[in-house]
Amino acid sequence: MDTNKQVIEKFYTAFQKLDYQTMNGCYSDDIVFSDPAFGLLRGEEAKSMWEMLCKNAKDFSLTFSNIQLLDEEYATCNWIATYTFSKTGRKVVNNIKAFMKLKEGKIVEHSDAFKLSKWAAQALGWKGELFGWMGWMKRKIQKNARKNLIAFIEKKNASQD
Repeated sequence: MDTNKQVIEKFYTAFQKLDYQTMNGCYSDDIVFSDPAFGLLRGEEAKSMWEMLCKNAKDFSLTFSNIQLLDEEYATCNWIATYTFSKTGRKVVNNIKAFMKLKEGKIVEHSDAFKLSKWAAQALGWKGELFGWMGWMKRKIQKNARKNLIAFIEKKNASQD
């Protein structure tokens, strides 16, 4: 069985290659994921989010470091994603702290923490710079992220029928 550190390394190494299948293989079927952009996602929603992000990635690179095993279940690590945000063509460097709970060689909970206002300033330009810290702008970003994910899932499901 993989150690927790090996699972985390496998997840982020796959992410570096935009290999969402391997990433999702590191997740339990009932994964619980959350981050400031997408909010709370469960199971196939979370797995579809990674698939969507990997398939839509432009000028993407990722580094990860500082994997810390807090105990036999919990771990943290840092990762930085650099990419071009497709909606605006703007470069984003997102510095993220991941918190994970692992059980029986799978990630069962995954939470990514980053400043949504900092992301908005990079991704959206002056509007994000001015309004990214405001609640209504954060809700708009989350609503758009969720809308894009639902459309991606519906398109994927329609093509499988």
